[in-house]
Order: sequence, then C-alpha cells, then structure tokens
Amino acid sequence: MTWEKLYEDNMRCRKCSLCETRTNLVFGVGNTSAKVMFIGEGPGQQEDLQGVPFVGAAGKLLDDMLSIIDLDRTQVYIANIVKCRPPGNRDPLAVEQDACIDWLRQQVKLINPRIIVCLGRIAAKRLLDSDFAITRQHGIWFERGNVHMMAMYHPAALLRDDTKKPDTFFDLKSLQKKILEVCPETYAPLDNI
Repeated sequence: MTWEKLYEDNMRCRKCSLCETRTNLVFGVGNTSAKVMFIGEGPGQQEDLQGVPFVGAAGKLLDDMLSIIDLDRTQVYIANIVKCRPPGNRDPLAVEQDACIDWLRQQVKLINPRIIVCLGRIAAKRLLDSDFAITRQHGIWFERGNVHMMAMYHPAALLRDDTKKPDTFFDLKSLQKKILEVCPETYAPLDNI
C-alpha cells in the first residue's frame, strides 16, 4: 500500500453515510515518516471545508501546544478516527468509527510511529480502552507492541474549559520526555536551526 493508493481508496469510500454530507475528505497532514502521531476523533466544519485536520480554533491551539515542546506539524503526523465530518460536529457514531478505522490502521502501518497521542476521549476510548476516562487517565502511558500511547484533552475541550490547561501542560512535558527517550531524532531538524 502506498500513500497515494490509500488516499485514492479513501476518497472512494462509501462505507457509511458521512461521505454523503462531507465537503472534503480529511485524510491527514504532516510528516509521513514521523515517529509521533496525533489522532483526534473527526473533522469539524473548518476541517471539512479545507480538507485538513485541526485547522480551526482547536487546530491553532494544537499548533501552540506543539510549540510548547518545540515541535511543529512538519515533525509529526495528524489524523482522525473518522475522515468525514459528522453533521453538526456531533461525536462520530460507533458504526461510523467501525467503517473508518481501517483507513486509520493503514495510515499507522505506513507511518510506523513510536508514539501515538490520542486527542480526546473518543480517540482514547477507540484506541486505548473502551472504558477510558479522560479526566482520570489523561497523561498515563500505555504500550501496545512497540508503540507508546497516551491520551490528552482534545484542544476543543481546552477552549471550552481553561481549568484543563495546567494538566495538559504536564501531559505535553511528559510527551516531550517520552519523545527524547524513544525517538530523539524527532527533534533533529530543530537542532540545526
């Protein structure tokens, strides 16, 4: 499987009804050789309009979060559980997640990340544990095979509730420490600046 073939096949996907209401497929963005991958739940309105994940207000905050730990989108890969916007920005239904999860699995297989960060409870419940409680378990590291995984609050949740920002800062610092431990080459481009 190549990136081009995966994208083309995903564009033709009709496994659920979300394809009927989307403006654009929101496939993913970033470095396809990244060792760090961020996975959210699904595209919002701005993402649907532009065809790129995390470009609205939550995307701007995600960029700011990355900059706190000296990263940017050129060093990571960002995707979502579902590739088409759920109407009204509702949570993606289980049937929609089930229909779309193989696209994400193929992306993960092509990227072969060392670290996956689940952004928000939907991604954490799907990828870490169906009983995952984001308020209690954010920032806790899990290991699946050779992949280190954690969840942190979704940037949209931080926009709605400032009280979660201090916890997120500590989660980001934990992420930075894990990157330096398992894939320090992620920072190599910034070392040359």
